[in-house]
Amino acid sequence: MKVLLYTENEKLVGKSGLGKAIKHQISALDKAGVPYTLNKNDDYDILHINTYFPKSYFVVKKAKKMGKKIVYHAHSTEEDYKNGFIFSKLTSKLFKKWLIKCYSMGDVIITPTLYSKKILEGYKGLENKKIYAISNGIELDFFKKDDKLKDKFRKRYNYTNKDKIVFGVGLYIKRKGIIDFVELAKRCPLYKFIWFGYSPLIASGREVRKAVKTKLPNLKFAGYVEKEVIKEAMNGADLYIFPTLEETEGIPIIEACACKQNAIIRDIPIFDGWLTDNVNVHKAKDVDEFEEKIKMFFDGKLKDVTEKAYEVAKKREIKYIGKELKKVYESLNV
Repeated sequence: MKVLLYTENEKLVGKSGLGKAIKHQISALDKAGVPYTLNKNDDYDILHINTYFPKSYFVVKKAKKMGKKIVYHAHSTEEDYKNGFIFSKLTSKLFKKWLIKCYSMGDVIITPTLYSKKILEGYKGLENKKIYAISNGIELDFFKKDDKLKDKFRKRYNYTNKDKIVFGVGLYIKRKGIIDFVELAKRCPLYKFIWFGYSPLIASGREVRKAVKTKLPNLKFAGYVEKEVIKEAMNGADLYIFPTLEETEGIPIIEACACKQNAIIRDIPIFDGWLTDNVNVHKAKDVDEFEEKIKMFFDGKLKDVTEKAYEVAKKREIKYIGKELKKVYESLNV
């Protein structure tokens, strides 16, 4: 049994959550001892495909003609496409039709959470497909608590040890909650805010462009950084906030849990059942509640939930993800 892990436009998706998920798959298969290739010209038995661009569609069609089994990894839904880049609301129905066309070619479908599984099961054309919910996973040997990184992070961005730092991670898109993040920086001038992540502003929409161009003495946009810097932030800042409006999983919150970082996340359905308010995270419904809970946190009025948060990350360690992927491949009886 040999698997082709195929990704179209690797450079395009490499800096996104999808790119991170694909790197996790490679690591997971290594740990599980599953033979795989990244070259579509190699011999293989199972095509595990992560992208839905036109070239990917034809790669799947060719594989099916050759009698290969298809595992389609559903990282996207119409729901998380909305409030993304410019014109996404106008094109979301067409996008959904295209996703169904692509995903329906899979012998099985994998998606990161039970929440996204439920969404896909509700799509006409996928209701009879076998869909597995398998987390994108976390590199627990990399993302971990490390007190030595606090000074390194603060020196890198010219913060002092007395600064109270709030950070966020995501592309420059409305769905990630970046507009609320900037609003919170305006409302909380006593705290420092820094956002990690980047995507071309020309594709982001007017509201997001305006937010990113906001000039405040307590607000920084760090742009795209490598995972080593994210790890520094997870250990060196005081509080992670995740004001996202929709996700299929949300890898950064799992990384925060792994680093035992306190977090306030938006109270949306994707997090129900695995992230619990006042247990392993804190939740806020809107920008007013985010503001209230950020201030409560720095006033010492929110309890530390980091030990319970770490339990969330442990269950999603990459070695377990590799075992789950291997089970799916074996179910195809190649």
